[in-house]
Amino acid sequence: MDYLKVSFAFGEIEEYQKDLFIADLADIDFETFEDTTTGFDAFVQKSLFSEVKLQTVLAEHQSLNANYEIEEVVSENWNEEWESNFSPLIITNDCYVRATFHEAQPQYQYEIVIDPKMSFGTGHHQTTTMMMQYILETDFTGKSVLDMGAGTAILGILAAKRGAKDVVAIDYDEVCYESAIENAKLNDIDNLVSLHGSKEAIPQQDFDIILANINRNILLDQIETYVSVLKKGGLIFFSGFYETPDLDIIKLHCEQFGLTYQDHKKIDNWVSAKFIK
Repeated sequence: MDYLKVSFAFGEIEEYQKDLFIADLADIDFETFEDTTTGFDAFVQKSLFSEVKLQTVLAEHQSLNANYEIEEVVSENWNEEWESNFSPLIITNDCYVRATFHEAQPQYQYEIVIDPKMSFGTGHHQTTTMMMQYILETDFTGKSVLDMGAGTAILGILAAKRGAKDVVAIDYDEVCYESAIENAKLNDIDNLVSLHGSKEAIPQQDFDIILANINRNILLDQIETYVSVLKKGGLIFFSGFYETPDLDIIKLHCEQFGLTYQDHKKIDNWVSAKFIK
């Protein structure tokens, strides 16, 4: 399967503007997005790409003054690119994250094997790292867990390895949905269910812990739904946003729905935050 890489460059862009732009690109079949020094790269299957649709989206976001270049990426080059750029990762000396093409390191308490393909979540981004740190600090034994915006399901897989009773992993991206299923099998996780969708896909059951590494605007839209399925005394871990100004906005919104701020972690200006119901 061949892909196109569309490289977008911006003079200046706010995080919320980028989120809205990416959401519209996802609606026209773009699957994965990678930050660059000048903007981000977006990947789409060559057979699904329409430059007319792209021009329509750009017209709706003309204030961004975006420039773009299109480059073909054949499948074998994509895999080679992952292999050359995806290095193993160690989280707090307890968790070793590797790809299928790396050697096993059984001396670590938790080893996670990820086949990233065209989906997010290898642990290398600051937000994923901090969420994994929170999981390693938290008792998941016997807990029911919801992993929203699951990507590769790396967070849900670690939660399962930490003793979670069951894990529901949800992502609106079909590639991520399929990746979560495959990665659960790679890690011998049999209590993780992958669902395709957004907040409407959340099952009507009670969860002890919710993990949501998405972005500020989506979190603000979905927090009320999370609270409706979270047990009293349950924990929510959020990430995917900046300390300034996003954290205070998230805190204020959580207060409206009965969530109490506990603490947060910070790497660069990225933040992960812990709340309790």
